[in-house]
Amino acid sequence: MRLEQLSPAPGAKKRPKRVGRGPGSGHGKTSGKGHKGQKARSGGGKGGGFEGGQMPLYRRVPKRGFTPRERTVYTVVNVKDLHAFSAGSVVDPEGLVKAGLVKKAERDRVKILGDGELPHALTVRAHRVSASARQKIEAAGGRVEVLSA
Repeated sequence: MRLEQLSPAPGAKKRPKRVGRGPGSGHGKTSGKGHKGQKARSGGGKGGGFEGGQMPLYRRVPKRGFTPRERTVYTVVNVKDLHAFSAGSVVDPEGLVKAGLVKKAERDRVKILGDGELPHALTVRAHRVSASARQKIEAAGGRVEVLSA
């Protein structure tokens, strides 16, 4: 079998309905829209949220809250999670991905928070570090380096 011998299965391809092409087509004159009325007009029909004149749901339900536009979302890692790294090692977003603490897609914005204790010294590289996390890392003899986001 060659490429030019391939064809779709019989009945798999239907011809498009050509409306408004004369009485012989069966879809001439009114083009299958019947006679007059809102649905026969160009752009006719009711809107998506129309409920027959009843107050629509989107107007019955009160408006609540807001969504901030320019909010930066960070992936959070606590100090207690860093015990998985050996003493003196460098903890960066790639290392956190390898350790399974951060997903690969979320490694571009990592924040270290100060929950828990750190048993040994580490060099921590992250995009943001809370004050309590910085204090605990430095108290254990480690270093903190802030990466540019």
